Amino acid sequence: MSDSNKDTAIVIGKIVLISVVAALLLGITYVPTSAQLKINEANSKKEILGDLIPEASGNFEEVYGDTVDEDGNPVVLYYRAQDSSGNIIGYAFFQQQAGAQGPLVVAGGVDSAFGTFRGMDVLSHEETPGLGAKIVEDDFQGQFIDIPIASLGLSSAGGSIDAITGATISSQAVVDALNTKISEIEEAEG
Repeated sequence: MSDSNKDTAIVIGKIVLISVVAALLLGITYVPTSAQLKINEANSKKEILGDLIPEASGNFEEVYGDTVDEDGNPVVLYYRAQDSSGNIIGYAFFQQQAGAQGPLVVAGGVDSAFGTFRGMDVLSHEETPGLGAKIVEDDFQGQFIDIPIASLGLSSAGGSIDAITGATISSQAVVDALNTKISEIEEAEG
């Protein structure tokens, strides 16, 4: 073997060794990191639910469906908000919906009689900055606080929610996500 071939073999060997060590280190850190990410996500969801229905004081019972996630765990459909005596005072949920530029995820809350919508929050979106992205602003989200369920629609369609100028699709996607999930919960609880 010539010196040039030996040098090439040494370089390739070093690259393979570095790659194996890097893969092992990533594997070692993945397990505890992914577990902590799941804990952080659960805590974040509880905080969001608590903001939507504060009278529940963090007392939210998970309602599961028949579907399972990629890890084989049952999927939470929605949450029953309960007071300190265990009485159901409302329902809270997370819902994904197609927006103008991609999926958006919203959280919402409704009272136990399905008469008043308590409020909403946008957790993630891919909407256009300066237009559809305004769905995260207080001016838009403030319209959803303590309104009758019957008014949960865009004002152009007889509801009480003013669409964001130039972002009707994003505004409608939020309203559709909320109404869809409320209907699902009402049917399941009925």
